[in-house]
Amino acid sequence: MKTSELLSILQQHQDKSLLFEYTKDRLVGANYHITEVKNITVDSVDCGAGTDFWKETVIQLWESPTEIGKRDFMSVYKALSILNKVDRIKPMQKDAEIKFEYSNDDFHTAQLFVDDYALDEKKLIIKLSVEKTDCKAKETCGVEPASAVSTVETEASCSPGSGCC
Repeated sequence: MKTSELLSILQQHQDKSLLFEYTKDRLVGANYHITEVKNITVDSVDCGAGTDFWKETVIQLWESPTEIGKRDFMSVYKALSILNKVDRIKPMQKDAEIKFEYSNDDFHTAQLFVDDYALDEKKLIIKLSVEKTDCKAKETCGVEPASAVSTVETEASCSPGSGCC
């Protein structure tokens, strides 16, 4: 999802509570805060010497240990106010992919993609997901699709000294 799409959804549902589902049926606690908004520029070289460049917006969510047990989630209105203030200070790239950075005691720190969202009368739930890492230079490195070879063969073809990865 692009940053502009998220902002548009938030704009349309300001009267709701904002919840985040970080994995199936697991919600970020109501004690979360938006602690940072990052405008990220990625300028990369992959293992096949291919270059790439893109921008991302990363919103960090943090659960306050002093508010454990809190039941009322942040309103969409408040979250949108925070993001609008950030945008006035450091404009967000509206066409950039939006991600959320999050962790808790049972879930490793990860940058999560917006997979979907759900609405009811009182809530907007942003559904997040993990995107697995992948080799971007499969053709250059001679890595066949996972369905064509076993994991062991794939690991062997991309081992140190193989000319790839």
